[in-house]
Amino acid sequence: MGNLFGRKRRSRVTEQDRAVLQLKQQRDKLRQYQKRLSLGLERERALARQLLRDGKKEKAMLLLKKKRYQEQLLDKTENQISNLERMVQDIEFTQIEMKVIEGLKIGNECLNKMHQVMSIEEVERIIGETQDAVEYQRQIDELLAGSLTEEDEDAILEELNAITQEQLELPEVPSEPLPEKIPGKASSHSLGPVPSYSTGCFVDAGVTLHNPGFP
Repeated sequence: MGNLFGRKRRSRVTEQDRAVLQLKQQRDKLRQYQKRLSLGLERERALARQLLRDGKKEKAMLLLKKKRYQEQLLDKTENQISNLERMVQDIEFTQIEMKVIEGLKIGNECLNKMHQVMSIEEVERIIGETQDAVEYQRQIDELLAGSLTEEDEDAILEELNAITQEQLELPEVPSEPLPEKIPGKASSHSLGPVPSYSTGCFVDAGVTLHNPGFP
């Protein structure tokens, strides 16, 4: 337990991060120095004007020479700041490129492992087996399709025609409603036709119909 808590954690800060931090610190220091030079130049310019008013031309000349030198330092400082900022940008962009390269490396390793599991020979074997299975199924379908004789085909067509004819000969359902039966009153019409088995005729309301089924 003591070793677990006493072990130092691995820092995520890289050498590139430290370099970028140092460059930015130097840039900030140069900017502070640049700011101090700018303020000094303004004071020396005002002082040179005052010396000229007082008739101290030589001192004003010396002060202006000093001011000129400081202006040159200011220009050099600006160039150094630009160089530092460019270097910081280059390092940060290089870090991005390194991450991209690392991602590509991981992707290539993953692809290589997948290729080892599924080689070209394995893919060709699977495709070949699939084509063989499709061809085998096609041959089975052809055998099944060709196993019926002409008599079987005729019997199938005859059965199909019979089913079609049965559908055409179904009786029609009457569209008019049936007459309602009056309670307590019976008539000969409500009883329907009464067959006469002795004569082979149907008697309905005094009308005799001959039944062709009897002689």
